[in-house]
Amino acid sequence: MAGILDGVDQRTKLAGHNRLELLLFKLGTRQRFGINVFKVQEVIQCPSLTQIPKSHAVICGVAHLRGKTIPVIDLSMAIGSRPLNRESIGAAYVIITEYNRSTQGFLVSAVDRIVNMDWGQMKPPPKGTDKESYLTAVTQIDNDLVEIIDVEKVMKEVIGASEKISAGIIDEDHSNVGQHILVVDDSGVARNQIKRVLDALKVECTLAKDGQDAMEVLENWMDEGKNLPQFLAMVISDVEMPRMDGYTLTTNIRKDPRMKDLYVILHTSLSGVFNQAMVEKVGANKFLAKYMPDELALLVQHRLADHRQLLKAMT
Repeated sequence: MAGILDGVDQRTKLAGHNRLELLLFKLGTRQRFGINVFKVQEVIQCPSLTQIPKSHAVICGVAHLRGKTIPVIDLSMAIGSRPLNRESIGAAYVIITEYNRSTQGFLVSAVDRIVNMDWGQMKPPPKGTDKESYLTAVTQIDNDLVEIIDVEKVMKEVIGASEKISAGIIDEDHSNVGQHILVVDDSGVARNQIKRVLDALKVECTLAKDGQDAMEVLENWMDEGKNLPQFLAMVISDVEMPRMDGYTLTTNIRKDPRMKDLYVILHTSLSGVFNQAMVEKVGANKFLAKYMPDELALLVQHRLADHRQLLKAMT
C-alpha cells in the first residue's frame, strides 16, 4: 500500500470525466467505507503512537513520520461508532491524508482495495438521514453498500476551524446588492461555512448539493431568461460530489455558450500539488483550498468588484 500513489499523473486524467478512484477500508465491522485516492498520501501499518495529554478523545496519539508529527484519529469513534480495539492497534492501518491544508492519519481496522468508478454511481445519502449524519454519499460495490464519510464534518469537530472573518477584511465601501453567487458542495458543514462568509459580505447566494443539482439550477435560470454572466457573479464549487463532481460541472459550464464565461472557483479540501494542473485542464478560474474564511472573503470581494465593472460596461 505504500506505493498507492504511484502513477498519480495517470489519475489526473480522470478530471473532467466524472470519475474517481476510491480506497476501500473497514472500521471494525463488515461495513466498507471509501475515500478518494487523491486525498491519500500513503497507507501504513499503524506505527507506535505517542499519547498527547488533554487531546480530543478520538485522537489515538501522534505518529512521527518523515520528520513530521501527525495526529492519528480513530475514524470509527469520530463518526459516533465504537472505538477500534486499542489492544490490537498494531494490526490496524493508518491512512495518511491531506485535508484542508493539514496532514493527519485515520486509524482503520482493514484496507481493502482501490476501485475506479464514475461519480454518477455515487448517490446522496438516503432521504430522512439525520442532519447529524456523517455521510455525504453512498454507492454499491460488489452488491454491498459503501459509505462515504463527511470528513470535513469530522475535521471540524476534532481539529476545529476558524469560522469568523478577521476585522478589516470586509470592504464596507461597496454594496453587493444585486449580485448573486451559486455555491455547490455536498457537505452541509462546508455549505454553511461558505454561506456565513457570503452573509457577512451581504451578497445573495443559492445553495446546491452537487454538480447535477447545480446544472439544474443554472438551466432553470436560463429557461427563465436570465443572462447568467450578468446575473451570476461567480460559482463556488467543491470538487468531490456525488452524481456530478466539480471538475465535470466546470467542463459542462465551459461547453455551453450561454454560460461559458461564468467565473468558477473550485473550493476544495483536495489541497494536493496536482490540483492546479487539473483546475487549468477543466477551465476553472481559481483554486482555493478549504477552509480559510479570510482568504475566501478576499477572493469573493475581488471578484464582486470585477463583476460590478462588467455590469457597468454592459449598461
